[in-house]
This record gives sequence, structure tokens and C-alpha cells, in this order.
Amino acid sequence: MTASALSRPGERERVSTKISQIDWRLLLLICAVGGAGAMMLYSVGGGSWSPWAAKHLMRFGFCLVLMLGLSMINIRYWFGLAYPIYGLALFLLALVETPLGYTALGATRWLDLGVTRIQPSEIMKIGVVLALARWYHGASAQEASFHWKLIVPVAIIGLPFILVAHQPDLGSAMLIGLTGAAIMFMAGLNWKIIAAVAAVAIVAVPPYVMFGMHDYQRHRVLTFLNPEADMADKGYQIVQSKIAMGSGGLLGKGFGLGSQSQLEFLPERHTDFIFAAFAEEFGFVGTFFLLTAYAAIILISLRIASLSHSHFGRLAASGVIATFAMYVLINGAMVMGLAPVVGVPMPLLSNGGTVMLTVMIGFGLVMATRVHRYAELPKGHGLI
Repeated sequence: MTASALSRPGERERVSTKISQIDWRLLLLICAVGGAGAMMLYSVGGGSWSPWAAKHLMRFGFCLVLMLGLSMINIRYWFGLAYPIYGLALFLLALVETPLGYTALGATRWLDLGVTRIQPSEIMKIGVVLALARWYHGASAQEASFHWKLIVPVAIIGLPFILVAHQPDLGSAMLIGLTGAAIMFMAGLNWKIIAAVAAVAIVAVPPYVMFGMHDYQRHRVLTFLNPEADMADKGYQIVQSKIAMGSGGLLGKGFGLGSQSQLEFLPERHTDFIFAAFAEEFGFVGTFFLLTAYAAIILISLRIASLSHSHFGRLAASGVIATFAMYVLINGAMVMGLAPVVGVPMPLLSNGGTVMLTVMIGFGLVMATRVHRYAELPKGHGLI
């Protein structure tokens, strides 16, 4: 489909025309990873569709339809809803601090709505991307590089970062902060500011670990540095994860035959450590193909972002895929013992409804950016 065909009056609104613009390579890769997640949840569930695999498939099917539906929405509407979505997510984050907040595993991260529970920090990951993309869409090159108005994107990132870190949810706070920083960098932030902030962060890490973290978070960081010092307690997760990944060897032990996961030595085998269970059953070769699929999803999405004719579309799609890439990198490093355990799941592979919903909404935005790459957006970001 040519640019002119998409630009003719009435043509751009045809559903058939929009469907023809969907990147089916990306769609198939997303389905492949989601299917691998269902397969692994079936395996670690003892060769049963319950309690995780069937729910994962139903969630994925619903989210896939939602993603395709969102891809049909012109990015002009995403642009118009950017600040309202961010404001709603911020409001929901604030509600977590009220009696509606639900506490589990020592953290208050969810809202109990009676019929279901939602995790506002996941919604905020999309909200931050949209709000930053809209602000930078109307910013000049000088304002994006170095200007007093940068206080606005810093506030857009900082407010949810503080609220999420207070829950406490260090993993989600890191994702919000890193995604925001990535968008600011892609928008043209002066490298001197980046270097200065990085230097301050490096200096601030040791005192923050010792005095700013909760006790269990501090234990996780210290355990990461020397997990073998407390293999029976604090270092148990990382040690068992390393054993599982190492025992997979070149070709793995086979589907459903991973001893660490099947005998339940591997903790959180259906969520945070499902990647370790996958490596144990399918080995280096299987892990290579899985990571190749993730890499292809990221590269295709970045290509889609680069084709957008609007600055908002480029930054929004790039921000979504930056979040997705950080999910993969942080979880992969975590299960290999290269990063502290911070509760970041492997996207589309791990069990979890809110995370999957957020990821698939994000891909809906990426697809919408491709389908409506020629859309013209108004100038201005609506803020100072």
C-alpha cells in the first residue's frame, strides 16, 4: 500500500486497508513467544493446563484481539489521550496508598476493586511513554537538548518513580526511570547532562543501598554480590536458578523433564524464574532461539518507529519497545545472577495478567504507529 493510497480521503479509515498495513512478522513473533510461555507454564505446572497455562492462553488470546483493535486506532487519538492516560495512571498510583491498596509479600502494589486486582504501576509504564512522547512532540531541539523546560519531563518521570518506589516496587520503579531516560536520550538530551546524571547515580547508589532501601531489598543486593554466602536462605533463589540454567547444557533435559522446576527446587518458576526453567529444559540452543525471537521483536519495532512521520509516533513506539527490551534484559540478568532479584518478569513468557495486558497494549501502540505512519499531528505539547 502506497503512501498516497493511505492519504486519500476515506481510504485511511477502511479497516481492510489498515489490516493490510499490520506487520505480520511482528505479530507472528509475539504469538510464538506467547505460545512458548503457555508451553512452559504447562510444563512447570506438572504437565497440566491448570493452574497457569490455560489462564495464560486465555489472557494472551484476549490481549491479542485487544492489540489488533488498538492498532486500528489512529495515533491522533493516542496523541489526544496521552496526558489523560498519564493522569489516570497517576491517580490510580495515589489510590494504592489508601485503604483500596492491597498488600501481598510485604508490598502494597495493587488496587483491590472487588472483582479483580490491578497493578497501577504497569499502567503507568504506558502513561509515562505517551506523556513524554507528546511533550517532546511539541518541544524544540533546544528544549529537548538543554533548557529549563526539561523540568516538565523530569517531573513526568519523577512523580510515578517516587510513588512506585515507595510501595515498594524497585523493579517497576527502575523500568519507569530507565524508560523515561531512554526517551529523553532519543529526543536529543545533551550528552553532558546524561553523563552528569550517571555520575551522580553511581555516587548515590552505595548510600542508598545502606540507608534508603528496605531491609529485604538491601538483603537482595548483598545476596546478589555473594549468593553462596547464604545458599539456604537469602541466596537460595539465585543459586537454584544458576543450577537450573547450567544443568540444561547444550540441548536441555527435554520438555517437562527439568528437575529443578519439576521437583520445585526452583522458586517462582512460573513468574520471575520461568526463563531459568526454559533454559533447563531446552538448553543453550533453545535459549538462543528464544532470545533471537525477542531481539527480532525489538528490531522490527524499532524499524516501525523509525518509519513514523510524526515525532510523537517515533518516540511513543520507541519508548514502548525500550520498556519491553528492559524487561528482557533485567529478567535475563536477574536469573543468571548478573543483577539483584527485583521482581521483573520475562514478558509474554511469565505468568501474570497485568504485565501481559500492558505489554500487548504497548504493541498495539507500535502497530498503530505503523498503520498510521503518515498521520499528521498538531504541533505543541499542551504544556509550558
